[in-house]
Amino acid sequence: MSVLMTSCAQEKSRTPYEWPSIAAPIAAVKPHVRALHGDTVIDNYYWLNDYFKKGPDTAAVIQYLEAENAYTDAMMKDTEPLQAKLFEEMKGRVKEQDESVPYFKNGYYYYTRTEEGKQYYKFCRKKESLDAPEEVLLDVDALAEGHSYYSVRGFNVSPDNKLLAYGVDTVSRRQYTIHIKKLETGELMADAIPGTTGGSVWANDNQTLFYTKNNPATLLTEKIMRHTLGNGVEGDATVYHELDNTNYIGVSKAKSGRFIYIYSGGTLSSETRYLDADKPMEAFRVFQPRMKDVLYSVTALSDRFLIVTNRDAKNFKLMECPLDETGVAHWKEMIPHREDVLLEDVDEFKDFLVISERKNGLVQLAVRNLMDGSEHYLDFGEAAYTAYPATNPEYNTSTLRYAYTSLTTPASTYDYDMLLREKTLKKQQEVVGGYNVEDYTTERLYATADDGTKVPISLVYKKGFRKDGSAPLLLYGYGSYGATMDPSFSSARLSLLDRGFVFAIAHIRGGQEMGRQWYEDGKMMKKKNTFTDFIACGQYLVAEKYTAPEHLYAQGGSAGGLLMGAVINMAPQLWHGVIAQVPFVDVVNTMLDETIPLTTNEYDEWGNPNDREAYFYMKSYSPYEHVEAKAYPNMLVTTGLHDSQVQYFEPAKWVAKLRATKTDNNVLLLKTEMDYGHGGASGRFDYLKEIALVYAFLCALEGITD
Repeated sequence: MSVLMTSCAQEKSRTPYEWPSIAAPIAAVKPHVRALHGDTVIDNYYWLNDYFKKGPDTAAVIQYLEAENAYTDAMMKDTEPLQAKLFEEMKGRVKEQDESVPYFKNGYYYYTRTEEGKQYYKFCRKKESLDAPEEVLLDVDALAEGHSYYSVRGFNVSPDNKLLAYGVDTVSRRQYTIHIKKLETGELMADAIPGTTGGSVWANDNQTLFYTKNNPATLLTEKIMRHTLGNGVEGDATVYHELDNTNYIGVSKAKSGRFIYIYSGGTLSSETRYLDADKPMEAFRVFQPRMKDVLYSVTALSDRFLIVTNRDAKNFKLMECPLDETGVAHWKEMIPHREDVLLEDVDEFKDFLVISERKNGLVQLAVRNLMDGSEHYLDFGEAAYTAYPATNPEYNTSTLRYAYTSLTTPASTYDYDMLLREKTLKKQQEVVGGYNVEDYTTERLYATADDGTKVPISLVYKKGFRKDGSAPLLLYGYGSYGATMDPSFSSARLSLLDRGFVFAIAHIRGGQEMGRQWYEDGKMMKKKNTFTDFIACGQYLVAEKYTAPEHLYAQGGSAGGLLMGAVINMAPQLWHGVIAQVPFVDVVNTMLDETIPLTTNEYDEWGNPNDREAYFYMKSYSPYEHVEAKAYPNMLVTTGLHDSQVQYFEPAKWVAKLRATKTDNNVLLLKTEMDYGHGGASGRFDYLKEIALVYAFLCALEGITD
């Protein structure tokens, strides 16, 4: 093994990493025919589905995944000291004994706290005062003992403050069992409710619980159920059954506590039902029947409903209607549609509204005083940042809690007095060992896409960076579902920046950073804009000498993994290395299989390949379909055996096909977490091990060992 230089500042002296000469696993070839729309495709690695399908090759699948893991471990063996150093470095920045900012709800202050050496946390409260004795409502550290994965979500205290409902997943497949705990005695009730999303809603009688039940095979959210304490789960009533398998459903409660909502929505249309929370045995009423290509969401004030909708409003507008006349005929405009502003959400208070908007790719928070009609915006003072309302469970308050972060500003929690227009920093993430914001620089750039569209790029680097093409740069992208990838701080990322890397985010179409049209121009039959935007960002960064192709790296996960697969097919020479995490790369086959979790929910995002036009468009970009005999970049691919969102076999098949087809000698690694799913490890430190692996892989490609 060669001796490697230890600093990116010593660019001219770096020695490339010498990868071990080890034979890679070769997956068996077992042809499977897909014939549709007059098109016949031979899939040599379809058999790798068998662990999910419980087919005859189930044991062979596990053997192959374990062989790939052993190969990855062997290839990365000489980076283990660096991985260990990176892990300890990143873990060392995390304040082990810490506490969240308490929030007040219904007479209690709630918070979580962590202890030194513990992977999880305690969920606690204090009555009326922060000086009151602490109640530990749930000790997740203790509950997680003996589990390789343990996730708790949906903390939900009953209105009388005596019961806690919460969901637990020990498999990492996002199938939660809801448990109910008596807080006065610590006793766990017998009412265990399996097969749920984990969240729940109490009716005001403290005896009735509404929850969302999944289909155990597809994991689709199909039913809203009503459970009465003390009764068997098998007798729970179905209060809503969604028959449209392209919709997601969920149940929630108005901040005032007055109403319970059922929301059903897809990409294009939605529908809300509501119920008086004092009368849980009554039937839910339809707020407004679903309308073609219309999305709407409902917020209750004391005297009216507010509706955020895209009806005749691409970027959404705010409407209002009486509490007893909710149909669209009674909707009146409160905030009109604006071509240059995306209205994302409203947060209700007794005397105020907080309106989340997006303009020029950045979040704006507007505060409207409902007593006098005045309105003002919060000033954040940075060129690129993330800001959003945080936990605000109290309805009758003039204090807004919001979160703020940027690529250089650690996660910060503020309380904002909406009357006095004054903010108070309650807490900023502590970076143990010290962090000086002045040591780092952030920029906002714009690349020009193939069609002339300006695509924003947010980036950060440590001062001392030279714009001469010699620096390594990691470009991250996602670009799907209208999800915005706002710039945020990462203490782990400092380990990369301090080694000379530039980190950049490409705000590509398919997200919603620049408004609703930005999303619509990157989905369905316009999906390729997402990929060409990302390539344009990479080319721009090279042209402007932020980096060079021999130092340019790309990273994306899930739908961002699709992006990775597409861009290495379209522009393989642009990237020196690619990190593809839980990548959605077998688009056509997955979207044809309705037994796979979430497939039918995604038709409005990608299209339904049973339709001929959608089939051939998907096939024209699906990474697995387009693996060719050519040179590809160095690649690290990660997945989880229990992933419920992107099944393990997509990246496994993709890697197998790449190994058999590509013409280069670049390294190709597949790492499968055999105990985890889509989100990786559940502990607050374990996930850093995957980041350490990724960073060590990047450093190896740059000739960095320290």
